[in-house]
Amino acid sequence: MPEGTEQRRSYRKGIERRQQILDHAIDQFAERGVDGASLRSVGDAIGVSHAALRHYFSSRDELLVEAYREHERRVQPETLPATEGAVESMAQSADRNRGIPGLVQLYSTLTSDALQEQHPLTREFIRARFSRVRDELAEKIAEGQRAGRIAADIDPRDAAALVAAASDGLQVQWLLDPGTVDVRRSLELLERFLPSGSAG
Repeated sequence: MPEGTEQRRSYRKGIERRQQILDHAIDQFAERGVDGASLRSVGDAIGVSHAALRHYFSSRDELLVEAYREHERRVQPETLPATEGAVESMAQSADRNRGIPGLVQLYSTLTSDALQEQHPLTREFIRARFSRVRDELAEKIAEGQRAGRIAADIDPRDAAALVAAASDGLQVQWLLDPGTVDVRRSLELLERFLPSGSAG
C-alpha cells in the first residue's frame, strides 16, 4: 500500500463519521428540539459513545453551532434572488421553518446562549450570522430603492436590522403559541410600513 494511503483513508472515514453525526443530530433536533438532545443522547441515538462523540465535537456548543450551520447550508440553495424583497425573503424562511419547529428552537437557544459570556463560540457564530443577514437584507432593500419600490431616504442597514428583529421575535412568539401567531402575515404587514418610493 502506498505511503500515506492508510492515513488518507482514516482521514476520509473521520470526515464521513463527523458528517453522519451531524446528520443524525439535525434529525434529532428537528424532531425533539434541543432540550432532549444532549451530547450523550445524540451519541446514544446513533450508537456512538460519549467519549467518541467528544472526539468530533469538543462541547455541546460546538455540536449545536455546527448542526445549525449545516442546516443553513442545506437550505441555502432555496434563497430567493436579490430582486425579491427583504421581507419576502424572511417570510419564505418562516414558511420553511413551520415544518421544523425543533430547528427554530435550536436557533433560539443559540441566540439566547450567545448573550452569555460562557458561550464564546456560540456568541461569535450568532454575531457573524446577524452581520451576514443584515448585509443580505440591506442589499435587498437597496435594490428596492433603486427600483423605486422603497423610499430613498431610508437607511438600508437600519431597515435590515428591523426586519431581522421582527422575524426572530415573531418566530419566538410562534414557538410559544403557534396557533395565534402567523409569522408571514405579520411580516407582510411590516412591509406595508416601509414607505414606497416614486417609481417615476
